[in-house]
Amino acid sequence: MAGRIIAQLIVMGSGILGRAFFQAYRQALANASKTGVAQEAMQNAVRKAGKAITEQEARQILGVTEQTSWEEIVQKYDKLFENNAKAGSFYLQSKVHRAKECLEDVYKSKANGTPS
Repeated sequence: MAGRIIAQLIVMGSGILGRAFFQAYRQALANASKTGVAQEAMQNAVRKAGKAITEQEARQILGVTEQTSWEEIVQKYDKLFENNAKAGSFYLQSKVHRAKECLEDVYKSKANGTPS
């Protein structure tokens, strides 16, 4: 008998807490949309995502010069990417990848004859 009462109290209490949590979450969303916090957070995310590395920074990361051929850049990229994959630095690995992407765009624009 006592076990049944305790079980009912636990179920009833968790239901009350669940409803209270849901109402608080809904109110927080409503407050955020009224004050513009949600829009500001989205703008900050877009601003951060738009920060690309420069060509000079990409060359420094990969350790290449402007006269370096594309094949040498790819070799450096592969070596650095694999070393960081084994050693376990995801941050450096992503920097190496972004540097290659940046230089890839530069070399494509040079191949097309457009100024960079």
